[in-house]
Amino acid sequence: MSGYLTTHVLDTSRGSPASGLTIDLYRIEGDTRTHLKTVITNDDGRTDSQILPADEFETGTYELVFHAGVYLDRIGTPPEEPRFLDVIPLRFGMSEAQHYHVPLLLSPFGYSTYRGS
Repeated sequence: MSGYLTTHVLDTSRGSPASGLTIDLYRIEGDTRTHLKTVITNDDGRTDSQILPADEFETGTYELVFHAGVYLDRIGTPPEEPRFLDVIPLRFGMSEAQHYHVPLLLSPFGYSTYRGS
């Protein structure tokens, strides 16, 4: 089995997928943080393809950076200065060649994540 990475962002304050949210993917090696790609969620709050497909997959430490502040501004969430949640980094490890699903449940004042399926 080959590994790959996916995500899904749900806006729990609106009870709907978070569409149009920008996500950056980084690989972490020691003190080095390498940007691999930028993706944007679709109408279902998912990316149109795997964030890290099987032919690019390597075990190791990664970081997904969710640009929540821009998304919250765009959907009309009342502004704050500074916004409580702006950029949300999630650092995680992938130790086996299998499917890793890292969803984000988002609201203007909190978020959670888990290893999904």
